[in-house]
Amino acid sequence: WTLYGLVASQFGDLMDPMSSEGEKLVKYFIEDYFGIKHDFIGVCAVVVAGIAVLFAFIFAVAIKTFNFQKR
Repeated sequence: WTLYGLVASQFGDLMDPMSSEGEKLVKYFIEDYFGIKHDFIGVCAVVVAGIAVLFAFIFAVAIKTFNFQKR
C-alpha cells in the first residue's frame, strides 16, 4: 500500500512524454504497465493510516495484558 501510494502520488499525474516508450505519457505508462491509478491515493492513505492505528491498538492491548512483573 505504501509503495502504491508513493508511485501514484509522485508519478501518477505526470503528463511528460517518455522517450523510451515511444512518446507515451508517464501517467498512462504507470496505469498500463503497473496498474497504478492516481485516483486511488485517498484509499491508500486511509489504509496506511488504518494499519498504523491497528498496530497502535494491538500494542496498547499487549502492554496492558502482558504484565511480566507479577510474582
